[in-house]
Amino acid sequence: MASDNRIARLKRELNAMTEVSRTLTASIELNELLSAIMEKIIGVLEPAEVGAIMLWDQSAGLFRPGAAYGYELDSYQSLGLRAGEAITGKVFDQGQARLLATPDEVAQAMQDMRPANRSVRARALGTEHLPICTLAAPIFVREQKFGVLVLEILRGPQIFTPQDLPFVQTIADLIALAIERVRLSARADALRATRQTERMRSQLMATVSHELRLPLTAIKGYATALLLEEVDWSQQKRSEFLHLIEDECTSMESMLTEVLDSSMIEDERLSVEARPLRIPKIALEIASEQQHRTSRHHIIVDFPADFPIVAADCLWIKQVFRNGLDNAIKYSPDGGLIVIHGEDRLGDVAIHISDQGIGISPEDLISLFEKYFRARLPTGLQIPGTGLGLPIARAIVEAHGGRIWAESKIGEGTTLSFSLPKSVQP
Repeated sequence: MASDNRIARLKRELNAMTEVSRTLTASIELNELLSAIMEKIIGVLEPAEVGAIMLWDQSAGLFRPGAAYGYELDSYQSLGLRAGEAITGKVFDQGQARLLATPDEVAQAMQDMRPANRSVRARALGTEHLPICTLAAPIFVREQKFGVLVLEILRGPQIFTPQDLPFVQTIADLIALAIERVRLSARADALRATRQTERMRSQLMATVSHELRLPLTAIKGYATALLLEEVDWSQQKRSEFLHLIEDECTSMESMLTEVLDSSMIEDERLSVEARPLRIPKIALEIASEQQHRTSRHHIIVDFPADFPIVAADCLWIKQVFRNGLDNAIKYSPDGGLIVIHGEDRLGDVAIHISDQGIGISPEDLISLFEKYFRARLPTGLQIPGTGLGLPIARAIVEAHGGRIWAESKIGEGTTLSFSLPKSVQP
């Protein structure tokens, strides 16, 4: 009979380890992974009624619940055990599985638990009674400790036995491997992201250097021509050269502004000061400003007479219009009509900037608002820029609680749209 019970027990443990191992390979978040493991353990280790995976938070110097079973989790998340505190702290320090087989042993090990933690535990369990039996195993791999697996019996009549220790420690070891895998994967992802960011920054610097060299060369050429003593330039020609120099300086200023704005957004220093704003007035101002840049395009502003006031930051919204119009002008090199249209919708307003340019492919629309992305263009077509204008516009619009999107057809043009929440009418 005892042999049959032992065989049945071994089968359950083997099945449990198989299920746990299968769970550990799942591509889910760590907290979901640990919760799934807790359910598997409680399901196979019959005496266990409640349990928790307590993880060591190095920055806080506390053990926090990574997963729990039988506890009210929202309440239990407030638990924070110090190093050496209660059963968790002692098993972590000792580095080996421990069985507390009687209520007295449990009470002795939990004697130093702080009152605040006792209160949290009682609230999460719905009772102040301590367990009658506890089994705990450290979660570690090699020299790296992650926390402690704690299983408890509240009422009985069954209790844990020393034969349960190897199984629980094996499960704790599997949990440690899973945590290490997740953390190594996170570090690898972070490293890849860092390398990608550095590559993109290098690419940006190369692009900016190239783009700045062009206007600087033009500025130097026009300035050098004006300084030639042997040439008596007419007033009209001198004025033309000076206007060309001004245009090139404006182009450089715009490019440097994009780089600085991108850096500010990346460092999370984008601050929005919302004030009642008349969007049609802003649109007219920026349209007039941009119209001076081009003689090939005709910019039209079309807003309903009763277009509502919105709560927005004037300076940042101007930047969104500038970036949108800049793209519309650059990506319609043959000129044409550019229309800024305002739409009053139920919960917000939408602004659409439409051009008659070369258009953007459906594949490129997906990545259009990513930093440094440049849409693929027909062979031979060179359009200056850093790939920062639309990502900056996106960050600004989202900081206002709106969204930004684009629609396009190759050869027919593109419409850039963004929405803003309405403000309370005065």
